[in-house]
Amino acid sequence: MTLSTAKGAGRASPARLTERDLRGLLFTAEMYGVQLDLLAGLLGLAPEGAGRVAARWRRLGYADSARIGPGRPWVWLSRRGLTACGLRYPAVPPALSRLAHLRAVAAVRLALESASGYRQAEGYWRSERRLRARMGGRVGLREHIPDAEIHFPNGRGVPYAGECWAVEAELTRKTVIRTAAIMRELLARTADYGSPAAEAAAPGRPPRHDRVLYLCSAAARPTVTRAAGTLGALAARIEIRDLPPAAALDGPGRS
Repeated sequence: MTLSTAKGAGRASPARLTERDLRGLLFTAEMYGVQLDLLAGLLGLAPEGAGRVAARWRRLGYADSARIGPGRPWVWLSRRGLTACGLRYPAVPPALSRLAHLRAVAAVRLALESASGYRQAEGYWRSERRLRARMGGRVGLREHIPDAEIHFPNGRGVPYAGECWAVEAELTRKTVIRTAAIMRELLARTADYGSPAAEAAAPGRPPRHDRVLYLCSAAARPTVTRAAGTLGALAARIEIRDLPPAAALDGPGRS
């Protein structure tokens, strides 16, 4: 694929991007931003190689990067990069207050996408950022947006083929009451995000989310488990797993 980059006043020269570039740019855009070690894992490179890729994106004007928290530097897309990807998200760096959460969700996505069943079912990750964009800024104060949806459109021999899952990465403890309320809302939802409010949980319609997958830190798991225990039969559609080791903001193995 060839894209144009500005060179001087009114001039442009082609910039050729590889399939690896495109995969990395789209992933980075959908996840708000990504740390270089996770970008390296996505692209199958050493961290130094991911650093060179990010430096090239910066030279082309597609990305910015900085060390804005513990661990490796972060990279996020500029307006030019987002436009090249066909996306209209705001060109802003990851919010400092959300770094730990963004790191965890990116690590969860990489771990799930590496699973053979995910690939067999042609799994598709629909990011929180995409869901919020679909809402058009109309997210109600009491409406919960999951960290992602996973759609499994295909896959012979995979029991979850055709399903849609909501994904939640939990690092810190909420109250049991609040966590159970979020679970009930996700399980009751019947319409896509951005649909009229009256359709969000319409009686008689099938649920949108066949399963809600919680990936939890050691601190959050007891509360999530207790909350699921209050749901009665609905709890059968809740699955609780540990966060992957790479989810920790200050490095793998320290979640």
